[in-house]
Amino acid sequence: MLGTHDLWLFIVSGLLLNITPGVDTLFILNRSSSQGFRAGFMAALGISTGCMIHIIAATIGLSALLTTSAMAFSIIKFIGASYLLYIGFMMFRSSKTTLHVKTKSLQQTLKTIFWQGFLTNILNPKVALFFLAFLPQFVDEQTVHKELSMLFLGILFDINGTVWNIFVAFIATAFLNKMNGHSNFAFWFNRTIGALFISLGIKLLMEER
Repeated sequence: MLGTHDLWLFIVSGLLLNITPGVDTLFILNRSSSQGFRAGFMAALGISTGCMIHIIAATIGLSALLTTSAMAFSIIKFIGASYLLYIGFMMFRSSKTTLHVKTKSLQQTLKTIFWQGFLTNILNPKVALFFLAFLPQFVDEQTVHKELSMLFLGILFDINGTVWNIFVAFIATAFLNKMNGHSNFAFWFNRTIGALFISLGIKLLMEER
């Protein structure tokens, strides 16, 4: 289909990769558990938007710069790691476990969460390298328009990932609602996620390509 092969294997592989916990999942869990489903939903949309930028970049070849330029990779890695550390420290220090904002400011809060989700994804150079390595494996070598085939696969991957992330937001919100009587749980849950973000930021700083 559209110059691809083993599409079923691509879909299964993509789903398995999506359900593997990572930075994106942790961010959605934090926003959903501390600010409700709408916050988790907007985080998921922000992440999927960042993912789409990576897909387009891989399709037109911009992501290849990260594999050929050590300086470009190091710069993106440093910025991304710094942002993960910043988000982690903010999560760790926050004492809030529920969303307390006025209706007038709720829309602005959700916009902020959207852009935070976008940045957690777009500033991760590993995501760019992943798409550059993963998508071409399912493009038919005989097809004329390989870029369109990669774009099709990327969009399919992103749609599946978005559905999964929204499901994560729903489950996290439902679970934390049941734990409303256990405020200490929500408090330490979010602090744990903050600590994980800090460790992931440090790991990214220490990693080579």
